[in-house]
Amino acid sequence: MKRVTSAVSLLAGLLMALSLAACGDKSAGGSQEMTLSPAKTAFNNTDVTGLGYARDFALTDHTGKPRTLADYKGKVVVVFFGYTQCPDVCPTTMVEMANVLKEMGPLASKVQVLFVTVDPERDTQELLSKYVPAFDPSFVGLYGDAAATEKVAKEFRVFYQKVPGKTPGSYSMDHTAGSYVFDPDGHIRLFIRHGQGPEPIAHDLKLLLN
Repeated sequence: MKRVTSAVSLLAGLLMALSLAACGDKSAGGSQEMTLSPAKTAFNNTDVTGLGYARDFALTDHTGKPRTLADYKGKVVVVFFGYTQCPDVCPTTMVEMANVLKEMGPLASKVQVLFVTVDPERDTQELLSKYVPAFDPSFVGLYGDAAATEKVAKEFRVFYQKVPGKTPGSYSMDHTAGSYVFDPDGHIRLFIRHGQGPEPIAHDLKLLLN
């Protein structure tokens, strides 16, 4: 069993390395075309069932309520890490997920999309409350202080790094571009590649709900 878990962790680690996004630098998107075959052919995205990390989080939502993964038990949960001033990857991912919900039809009510900011310095509760639900009213923004952000990013093995701008407040954030998916029982199941369109994602989420 240990060998299987190690193999899954290695596969997920390799995929994460191929899915880093440099927001504002479109040249960094070239690596998005490089993908690994899913562990199980039933899914379009990478099956990471049994992953030894990305187990939970303790953050605050955009209404000011403390949240953990257990709050969303009974739903398929999609977790994406980004920031509100991201010029490309983040808004396109959020639009993509809004379109996934449209593809899901009546099953959309059983899906919860979570946007975790990697820029707590600028992404206040007020800003998240305006930005995240603008893509879909059901979407939830999550934030923490610098220490909480570092802790959850480490748990999910998500890369993020500040890139200086022309002024102190105009910096951008490089960050992992993919999303994690949990099944209704709260178990990690999939890693979603960025920029593939809503249909393959909706297909996978329906499988998890069935």
